[in-house]
Amino acid sequence: MTDSRPSIAARTVWISDLHLGNRDCKAHYLLRFLDDIECDTLYLVGDVIDFWAMKKRFCWPAEHYQVMLKLYELANNGTRVIYVPGNHDEPMRRFDGDLFGPIEIAQEHEYISADGRRWLIMHGDAMDAYINLSWITRFCGDLAYNLLLFINRWSNRFRGWFGRPYFSLAGLIKSNIKGARAAIETYQTEAMEAAKRRGFDGVICGHIHAAALVEQNGTHYANTGDWIESCTALLEDAQGEIHLLHYNDPVQWQTHWTRPLPANNTAQAA
Repeated sequence: MTDSRPSIAARTVWISDLHLGNRDCKAHYLLRFLDDIECDTLYLVGDVIDFWAMKKRFCWPAEHYQVMLKLYELANNGTRVIYVPGNHDEPMRRFDGDLFGPIEIAQEHEYISADGRRWLIMHGDAMDAYINLSWITRFCGDLAYNLLLFINRWSNRFRGWFGRPYFSLAGLIKSNIKGARAAIETYQTEAMEAAKRRGFDGVICGHIHAAALVEQNGTHYANTGDWIESCTALLEDAQGEIHLLHYNDPVQWQTHWTRPLPANNTAQAA
């Protein structure tokens, strides 16, 4: 039987916060996505492996291993794969500038899009210093987040039993909590300011599990989202436009394209 799933062609793809080793990693969808993409460069923007979760409870299903094999396969078959470690896989940062098999490791990276814009690629946990949260708030936040993931896990099991596609209930709840929205907005602003201070046109990051495309005063912010809640990726087309893709169930991916991030006219003219 021929696989009718559409292929996803892009110049460059960014994904982050896979959290392999965490029971809530959506490795099933991630494997389908990796099978479908065709790109010149693939960025892994941190938290690929969740060492924090595995310290608490070891979890490494076969699908998580298959994701790692697929990343190696892509790198061996001509896709440039660049791994920018995050806070959950921080031990990998000591290998900055080295190769992990065919995969390049960099603590951060500079990327030039097809329209000439310069992008700072970083995981984004450095921005935590600007989000003023007490240890009590952080502790309560961890408990609340684990509860959200529990609700998300079981709500989608029920949806699956009734033939309904995956839906990020956790993301919906989080986006409607005032404190969470304020933290996300602060993170976005500080990430853009960091990129601007260093002479970049924009920043591409992950970390906060909140996919977004934002432009503010000529500086661009693109967040990859995650594969533990929302199953999202960023894709650059041949013209240099950045798109956000929500990839839940393959038959529906075409309906989930968001509007592209506006191109920088000055960069295009150059």
